[in-house]
Amino acid sequence: MKRLPLLMIPLLAILFLLSGCKTEYSYYIVGNSAQQQELHELFRLLSRNGESDQRRTILIEQIAGYLLQAGHQERIPVFLTTYVERHPRDPYDAYYLMLVAQNYAATSSPELARHYYRRILSNYSDVVVRGTSVHYTALSALVSLTQDPALRIGYYQDLVDRFPDKIELGTSYYYMGKTYEKLGEWDNAFAAYKKYLEYPDTQIPGAPDARRDIQNMVDFYDSPKDWTMESLDKLVAAIKSALWRQNARDLLRYKAKENFFAMSWEQQEYDFNSQITFNIGIFLQRSRVRFADNLDMNSNAREAYLRTWGWSHRIRTWYLYFRRVDFPADPEINGNWEWAGIFFGDAL
Repeated sequence: MKRLPLLMIPLLAILFLLSGCKTEYSYYIVGNSAQQQELHELFRLLSRNGESDQRRTILIEQIAGYLLQAGHQERIPVFLTTYVERHPRDPYDAYYLMLVAQNYAATSSPELARHYYRRILSNYSDVVVRGTSVHYTALSALVSLTQDPALRIGYYQDLVDRFPDKIELGTSYYYMGKTYEKLGEWDNAFAAYKKYLEYPDTQIPGAPDARRDIQNMVDFYDSPKDWTMESLDKLVAAIKSALWRQNARDLLRYKAKENFFAMSWEQQEYDFNSQITFNIGIFLQRSRVRFADNLDMNSNAREAYLRTWGWSHRIRTWYLYFRRVDFPADPEINGNWEWAGIFFGDAL
C-alpha cells in the first residue's frame, strides 16, 4: 500500500473532523479549505483557558471576519450571541452584542439592531474598545434607527449628558428641539433651540438656513405676539383706518414686532438690507396714502397683499404683506394673521 506523505496527515485529520465528527463549532467552519483551516485554528485558540480578555476579543473579531469573508454573514450573530450567553462575565460582552447590532443594521434588519443596542444599554456596563465607548456607539445608532420621538429624545439626552465631548452639541440640541416639537413639548423644544443658538458655528446638513429660521422662531416665541389678529379682514380694516386717518400710532400697533421686513420684490426676505428698520409713522404723516378696496388677486389662504400708494418715498407704491401665523406652540395665536412686511414698488 502506498503511504501518504506525513505533511498531509494533519490536513486529512482536520478534514475528517469537519466532515465526519460534529463539534460545537462545526456550524461555523465554512468557506474554502483555507478559510476552514483558519476558522478551526481560531476556535481551537478560543477554547484554550488562560487567554486574556483582549486576546479573546481579537480571536472573536477574526472569526467574525472569516465568516463574513466566506459569505456567511448570517452566522455571525449566532456565533456572537451564543458566546455571550455562555460567557456572561466576559467584560467585552457589550462589545460583542454591538457587533451583532451592527451586523443586523448592515443587513437591513433595523428592528433587531435596535433590540440589541437597547439590550447593551440596559444590561451591560460600558466598555471602551480602541478608544470608542460601546454605549456611545449604541446611543448614536439608536438616534438614527429610532422613529419614536419619545424614545429618541431620551437617547439624545443621554448623549448630551454622558458624552458631551464626543458629539457636536449644537447639532444635538437642534435635533432635540425638532424631536420635542413632534412630541408637542414646546417649552422643551425652545429650550433646546436656545441651547443650539449658543453654538454659532454649527452646520445642519440639508438646512443651510437653520440658524436664521430657529432664531426667528425663538424671537417670536419670546415676544408678546400682541400684534396678531384672529381675522385677516379685521386686521386689514384696522390698518386701512389708521392709513386713512394718518394715525401713525395705531398703524404701528399692528406692525409685527419680530421678523418684519421691508424690501423690493427682487430681494429675499432675509437679505441684510431687507431687515433695516425705519419709522413708517414719519412717512405716513408726510403722505396722503390711498389703498385698494380689495386685496390683491395673488392673495390666498396663507398670504395676502394690499396695494397702497401716495407715500412720501422715492418709491410711492407699497404693498403691505400679511401672512397667517404658523405657531402651533400657542393654540391661541396659531392661525392668526399678522402684518409681516412691505414690498416696495408695483408687483412683478
